[in-house]
Amino acid sequence: MVALLKDRFRTEAPFDDVVANHPGFPRLIARKIDVQRRGVHYTLQAEAALDPAIHQLRSPYIFGSRDGEIKPLPESLLLRDGTTILVDPTPLEQDPYIVDHRDGRFVLLDDGTEVEEVELWPKPAFYDKTTSSGIKMSLLVTARPQRLNVFQSSYCYFWADNEGCRFCDIVTHTKQQRTEMGVPTRLRPEDVRETIAEAIKEPGRFTNFCFTAGSVTKGKEIFDQEVEFYIELLQSIGTLFKTRKFPSQLIGSAFNERQLARLYEETGLSSYTSDLEVLNEDIFNWVCPGKARQVGYQEWKNRLVRAVDIFGRGNVGTGLVGGVELARPHGFTSETDALAATLAEAEWLAERGVTTVYIVWVPRPGSDFRDQKAPSLDYYIRLAQGLQDIRARHGLTVDFDDYRRCGNHPDSDLARLQ
Repeated sequence: MVALLKDRFRTEAPFDDVVANHPGFPRLIARKIDVQRRGVHYTLQAEAALDPAIHQLRSPYIFGSRDGEIKPLPESLLLRDGTTILVDPTPLEQDPYIVDHRDGRFVLLDDGTEVEEVELWPKPAFYDKTTSSGIKMSLLVTARPQRLNVFQSSYCYFWADNEGCRFCDIVTHTKQQRTEMGVPTRLRPEDVRETIAEAIKEPGRFTNFCFTAGSVTKGKEIFDQEVEFYIELLQSIGTLFKTRKFPSQLIGSAFNERQLARLYEETGLSSYTSDLEVLNEDIFNWVCPGKARQVGYQEWKNRLVRAVDIFGRGNVGTGLVGGVELARPHGFTSETDALAATLAEAEWLAERGVTTVYIVWVPRPGSDFRDQKAPSLDYYIRLAQGLQDIRARHGLTVDFDDYRRCGNHPDSDLARLQ
């Protein structure tokens, strides 16, 4: 039965054949994309080789995983060139890559063949500590290999009116984490500050901070309360630094100019990202009904452009859930058409100083799109190269989303090569 289900998911050309059609594209980045598309499954030997004293196990995250469970499995993987793969544990019937442990090494297998050696993320020292208020620091601030993540809140108010983004499982996952892990509903700035103060004692480990949460639509103007939360948090953390600004990214809602000016002037924030999710107005209206009704596609884009005047060219970005533009039944029916439309909109944003990056769409069991299937590896390779080419033409950097600081964007991995 598992084999039959795997055949349903394996419907395209083999990896080597796809990569051969893109001779100038880095093979390891193509492998990263494919692993993100298909997910991973850890063998019993791999699980037995985990060492919780040195390996970073799965910590609180803003979204759930493909298996819909919270297990003490590895946080994620590193390829041999230092490339980060953010990837979920995935049921075997969905045809994932296999992570095994052989001859003292962790390896990736595809159809039983070893295709790459991988490493597990090293656990930061602060994960074993608690705050003075008694909360585990790993529940407050989570780590990527060179970045600290602060998820201020995992509730999105677009869900309150049943208008959450259709690919998203943020609220269903939040409930699971509260129950199974004891993650606080909302973080207290003093706890976060204490945790970060401990984290940055580890020399050379972390290079920046990322702050994000679900959208908070409350306030005199939409998102006022969300902005207040971030200002309070950023000001508390800012006391740890001697400089007015510190290396940081906020991934928030589409704030207006007054709200953006407050964030820039009253905190040490360095860069601002607000995710459009999909670059097509009709599909945006279907996929992101709350964002569409309360802000609108054109206004969301315009707020990104206006943010450039405040944060500077190259310090403002938007993120895409690459592939949802092909979701059924209202997405594009052709990968070629989807790519052309997406890149045309990304070019428009780049001309105005806004960078665009994508993550590989993972249909998650807690989302409306749970039964959908992501597009082909070929599509993601073309999307990655297309977005990087646009940035190169317009002289835009992705310092706050590059391969070291973020690791979730195959297109920004290419920036270090050009």
